[in-house]
Amino acid sequence: MTFQPILPWTLLAAIGVAVISFTLWTILRRPGPGSTGPQGSMRPAAIRGAAVVLLVLAALRPGWPGSEARTAVADVDVFFVVDTSTSMAAEDYNGTDTRLSGATHDVMAIAKELAGAKFSLITFDNKATVRMPLSQDATALQTAITTLQPQNPRYANGSSITGAGALLKNRLAAAREQHPGRPALVFYAGDGENTAAEAPAPLPVDANSVSGGAVLGYGTGQGGRMKDPSDTKAGYIQDKSSGQDAVSKIDEGQLKNIAAQLHVPYVHRDGNQPTAHMLAKAQPGALTPTNDDGPGRVELYWLLALAGFLLALHEPLRHLTALREVRGHRLRPGTKEPVA
Repeated sequence: MTFQPILPWTLLAAIGVAVISFTLWTILRRPGPGSTGPQGSMRPAAIRGAAVVLLVLAALRPGWPGSEARTAVADVDVFFVVDTSTSMAAEDYNGTDTRLSGATHDVMAIAKELAGAKFSLITFDNKATVRMPLSQDATALQTAITTLQPQNPRYANGSSITGAGALLKNRLAAAREQHPGRPALVFYAGDGENTAAEAPAPLPVDANSVSGGAVLGYGTGQGGRMKDPSDTKAGYIQDKSSGQDAVSKIDEGQLKNIAAQLHVPYVHRDGNQPTAHMLAKAQPGALTPTNDDGPGRVELYWLLALAGFLLALHEPLRHLTALREVRGHRLRPGTKEPVA
């Protein structure tokens, strides 16, 4: 059995000694006027003392270790920033899957590990969009993430890998203003390929506002082809300069630069490592489910508190009975009129 007292041991011990001493003094003192003997004062005092002792014991929070229950992460804001540009359709994740499919899988795996947190989904290609504001609704997140598609190349005119920076900054500031001190985790998922005409601007996000997270990189150095969603024959996007299938390659240098700006680790994802490998590299203090007693514990304090409450019910019942007896003595025998 283990204990996790809600007050210092010394204070609880002092309360316990005081209660026991007062109870013994009440029991041993001379019965007051109107008592039927020593038992007339012993029983109520003993019950009161027992109730308080039970509450003191409950305050020690006794429990047995070994439960399989785990405490879900709570009071954490998690921001997913997902690249949905055309290059995320490249089929070099886990062999033949698209990069975006890997990103969506990882997002839901992280959300499962961080059950109880609030989640927000931001995507970016030519522009950044809040797909889902902060919410604890994991079902809404799943719906939003599973409907994501890479941008149609017909509408692509170059995207910046830091294009969601301003929107992320605003969302972090709003969350911090609403819940000061609440940690915020940022998971950026992309391939680092910057297709905008200009070099990527630095992220405007204050790294001090980010408590943890990771930059997740998708793709390979050899690159992958991207299917053209507008091609009814499931053809691939063509490189206009060569007339061959266009190939997109991951740019890990850019991704590592983003990770450095956010002060979070960079993790390359190729579909072969479990989710635990990814989370182990992220800031561990805020990410993994916590439990002060290792695998868990069975709490027993509520049984003691319930027993103390049931004993404490004796006191109001005793006074109610005494009040009825007094009112009965004040009524005339056989009438409902009070004695003059």
